[in-house]
Amino acid sequence: MNDVKTFSLSRHSRLFAVPDSYKDYLFVSSGNSPYHEEPYRAESNAIVYIKEGGVKLNAGLASWEVQAPSIITLGASVIRYFTKSSDFLKMDVIFFKDSFLLERHADLFFLNKYDFFENNDLHVLSLDEHGVDKFKKIYELIQLTQSGPGYNQAEIVRSYIFALIYEVDAYHWQHLSKTSSSVKSHPLFAKFRHLLSKNYKQEHRLEFYADHLHLTPKSLSAAIKKQTGKSAGKWIDDAIILEAKVLLQNKSLSVSQISEILNFSDQSVFGKFFRSATKMSPVEYRQKFD
Repeated sequence: MNDVKTFSLSRHSRLFAVPDSYKDYLFVSSGNSPYHEEPYRAESNAIVYIKEGGVKLNAGLASWEVQAPSIITLGASVIRYFTKSSDFLKMDVIFFKDSFLLERHADLFFLNKYDFFENNDLHVLSLDEHGVDKFKKIYELIQLTQSGPGYNQAEIVRSYIFALIYEVDAYHWQHLSKTSSSVKSHPLFAKFRHLLSKNYKQEHRLEFYADHLHLTPKSLSAAIKKQTGKSAGKWIDDAIILEAKVLLQNKSLSVSQISEILNFSDQSVFGKFFRSATKMSPVEYRQKFD
């Protein structure tokens, strides 16, 4: 089953109260940003320039206190939510679908070359003065294009998105020692998290992950807790709950279907697991979005 997307471009435009002029991309320049505190996936990728203030970003099972000036890159499949970390946040965001960016591009796998859209260690990029100068100008050009005549507008915006991607990639390479530090300092956790991201929907057992990492369940759990403060079993449960919350926002799926997608033996077992973690039933959580 494909990843469930719960945020369309139209929904983003309503959230930020900006016109939804194009169906394949959306530019937002906001000084009064809303905070969506429930996990979701989007139908579009996002490159965010935090200009002033800060925000707490949760992407997958990782979290950051992001302070300006910074860039955030999020692929459509990444589960994310935001919570307030400062009273003032000013940012520019370009949302875009793969189909828009690659409409006239020969390489349909172009975005797969850039880990920073999907890799939880690379979503956030703190900028130095030189980086601010570059990214600020590109976003200003996007805003000028949006506010000007419509002739060739989509093509021009597409070119600026390519420029942003190339600049983010170059910046990562220039600051490689910083952006890869968590992988270097916690190689076992990096391997565990990668394995978890590929298997959590079907594999809930700690033994599965321990076997693949050539450890006993007890030693894996102890090592992960020492590195992160949270046991391996808790990481597994959190991944399942995060996915369940996204799936429950899709009203076309029954709770029974969701329990099957997440490989629970039946709806009752899923319900007990969900209530234990969230203090509410799956149906009660779903009703929050009515």
